[in-house]
Amino acid sequence: MNFDYTLFIPEFMLGGLAALVVALDLFMPQLRKSWLPYVAATGLAITAGVSLAWVNKQTNFAGIVSIDNYTTYFRVFFMLIAAVVCLASGRLVEDQLRHPGEYFGIIILSTIGAIGMAAARELMTAYLSLELLSFSLYILVSFAKFDARSNEAGLKYLLLGAFSSAMFLYGLSLIYGVTGSTYYGDIASALSRGTHDFSFALLMALVLIIAGLGFKVAAVPFHMWTPDAYEGAPIAITAYLSTTSKAAGFALLLRLFGGAFQVVHDDWSWMIAGVAAASMILGNLVALQQHNIKRLMAYSSIGQIGYLLMGVAGLSHNTASALVLHLTGYMVTNLALFVVIIAWYNLTGKEEIVDFRGMRERAPLLAGALAGALFSLAGLPLFAGFVTKFILFQAATDQGYYWLAGIGVVTSVISLYYYLQVMREAFVSQPAEGERKLQVPYVMQGLTVALMAGVFYVGLYPANLFSVIDNATRFLFV
Repeated sequence: MNFDYTLFIPEFMLGGLAALVVALDLFMPQLRKSWLPYVAATGLAITAGVSLAWVNKQTNFAGIVSIDNYTTYFRVFFMLIAAVVCLASGRLVEDQLRHPGEYFGIIILSTIGAIGMAAARELMTAYLSLELLSFSLYILVSFAKFDARSNEAGLKYLLLGAFSSAMFLYGLSLIYGVTGSTYYGDIASALSRGTHDFSFALLMALVLIIAGLGFKVAAVPFHMWTPDAYEGAPIAITAYLSTTSKAAGFALLLRLFGGAFQVVHDDWSWMIAGVAAASMILGNLVALQQHNIKRLMAYSSIGQIGYLLMGVAGLSHNTASALVLHLTGYMVTNLALFVVIIAWYNLTGKEEIVDFRGMRERAPLLAGALAGALFSLAGLPLFAGFVTKFILFQAATDQGYYWLAGIGVVTSVISLYYYLQVMREAFVSQPAEGERKLQVPYVMQGLTVALMAGVFYVGLYPANLFSVIDNATRFLFV
């Protein structure tokens, strides 16, 4: 076995960074509110750069963690998401938090858990990584402890999360019982020899695992926590929930089902396909009734999860690459949209959809980014969402899921209606009397421009990114 601890240098750096921001908060209180977001974001960006040293290297640690291009891709991906969230949290830290070092420290530690989910090649390692991310999110959702909504959201998320973790762990125990191993490769070998003697136990295990992971990615019918958690959490944490939480869940789904359960694809693909269809339909239809922007984004994300699950249902190298490409485009778009929402909330203190009225006159840059991000989520041409959805739907139809792709196209059209409702307030409705033009902080302007550049880059020049992703996902099926 390989016990080379240098493989974990990026994770050690993240642990040191978490300790550093807590120490700065403790010993340098005069600087903590203004400098901690930049310290955390800079440390994350540097660590992401260090992670690139493992590009095109394939090795593992004791057979439980793979260090390959797939792991490296998600290492960089999760760190950059966390860096953006840290920078976007500056005003939240200044106005609401008494202990910002802990806030940034938990975000950084949760990133380690997300990376572990992408890298794990063994069930208990995957479970521990999942719980590190989950417990961090339980705390972050309820971090505004003087806000009743945040407390309620954190409690609901914790109770349902604990229940889903128990289901997931029970499913893992059944897999161990029928295969005699917790290593993905050994599980695949055991299942490839035939499942006739334990077909019912395997079915129950797969149901429990899909239910547990379905909760983590907010797929129907395991989505109940999502709108309350999104609405109650501090708005920067809502952005983090909608990105890292979902991306880590799919990184684990792809690694687990591609490495361990691909040999019994027919036993679980129909379950994933049903969940995907239900998520697309319910998420987009219920979003039509929302009036709070965070709840609307919660149901929008549920619909988007349905699109992503299409790639899992027809799992292959091509669909995995298409899924990760769409996941990347969706996360960049979602971050851009949430940066706009955070900036608007910081300036106005409002988060209802009607409160976006007059954004075009009061904050033109934010309004332009809002329109671009919403068009991308709806899947219109020139934006990331169009090309990534097209590639994903094409990959799904290549696997025979024409009906799922059809549902995806129809629900994408439905989604355009509620996205246009937000844009109507921003571009058509006039600002209330006395409301003047707003000065958006330079940090938020920079993040908005950078993220929208990413949205257009993925939409107009996806070939290079797809090549990188395709090279990374081939390690899933080795």
